[in-house]
Amino acid sequence: MRGNTIRRLVALASAMILLVPAAACESKSDDSGTPGATGEPIRVGSTLSLSGAFAATGAIHKIAGEAFIERLNAAGGLLGRPVEWVLRDDESDQARVATLYEQLITQDRVDLIMGPYATPNILSAMAVAERHGYVLPQHTSVLAPLMTYECQFPAWSIDFAPNEFVPNQLLDAVASLPTPPQRIAIVTNQNGSTDFVSYGSEGNRVGTVSIVESRGLEKVLEVQYPPNTTDWAPIAAQVRDANPDLVINNGLGLDPVNLLQAMSQLNYKPPLMFSLFPAPGPPLGLGEAAEGLLSVSIFEPNPALLERLGPTATEIVNDFQARAEAAQLSYTVFETQAAASWNAWEILVAAVTGAGNLDHRAMCDWLHANGADTTFSGHLTFDPAQNNFWPTTQILKQIQDGDWVAVWPPDRAAAPLRGPAA
Repeated sequence: MRGNTIRRLVALASAMILLVPAAACESKSDDSGTPGATGEPIRVGSTLSLSGAFAATGAIHKIAGEAFIERLNAAGGLLGRPVEWVLRDDESDQARVATLYEQLITQDRVDLIMGPYATPNILSAMAVAERHGYVLPQHTSVLAPLMTYECQFPAWSIDFAPNEFVPNQLLDAVASLPTPPQRIAIVTNQNGSTDFVSYGSEGNRVGTVSIVESRGLEKVLEVQYPPNTTDWAPIAAQVRDANPDLVINNGLGLDPVNLLQAMSQLNYKPPLMFSLFPAPGPPLGLGEAAEGLLSVSIFEPNPALLERLGPTATEIVNDFQARAEAAQLSYTVFETQAAASWNAWEILVAAVTGAGNLDHRAMCDWLHANGADTTFSGHLTFDPAQNNFWPTTQILKQIQDGDWVAVWPPDRAAAPLRGPAA
């Protein structure tokens, strides 16, 4: 059944093109007065989840993309031409994505494309990109074994086997605590990437569940829930009754918020909790209920790191925060989602400037041969044998005193990992 989840994603990605009407919402971002840029704009098409379940995270990618294009155009655009972003709202609905990308390529005739947010959406977009031979930078899919199109380029890498890397990194971290957790509850969103991290794939059944057991820990609860879950009370009750030392929520978006709220209504809080891909801001709004929550990150803007990266990184971080505050985002810090988005745009620019034209085959080949330099993740290399997933730079972060702080590994931490409150 678990393997069927992944197979269904692949089938759905190719089937949706014929099934769903085009979205009505469209947004454009451009700067036609770009100094030094002349001629017709280079048009980049994409979707983002600007409404629906993933909207809190989609808003981050929208702000990052707009800021990037503004800086790019201020520096002369691409190939001496201004850049225009044709952005459509996929409404957090995978079924809309393939149709929208098909429309962007065949009707709007965009020159380039950028990936959407969330792994199922990226799989749908990838099927369209592959059919038309378009390069597809994508910022958030970590389901490496399914990202088989040679011209998709990940901007966020959790190793080629995140189903092994994520649980081992987490369990290594908590094993360093004075009293390491022994009783583990695993609560999994059946979305493609989160299910993959819990259970692995058809050919590799290694994941959080098997790794917990292989490390001699006690699995006291295993729950799977559909992505559209609205009633969290039964799951919260199961967690409470299992009495775990650590809850591993391989979830995304608002999942940890919903679960923590449901547990709070039962006057229960687990000693430790991890959530895989949460929208970063909403958990902070829970106050004490979310204190100690762990998650993954590829970038946290602590002062020491920004000093090492230099003034350009600081300018980008500060500009993003100002834009996020103006947009009234609940969390305005430039962190892992924004960094992944920035990486994806830098990959696209590297492909165009490296190839010297808009030929997608030339762009794809250039990235394979040369990689891409990024502001926040350094130089990325793309090996087709690894589905272009580069060596991971992932860290763990934790909510401490009401803010996200990098805590693992120790040599990249801004603060020590905290265990359960005494």
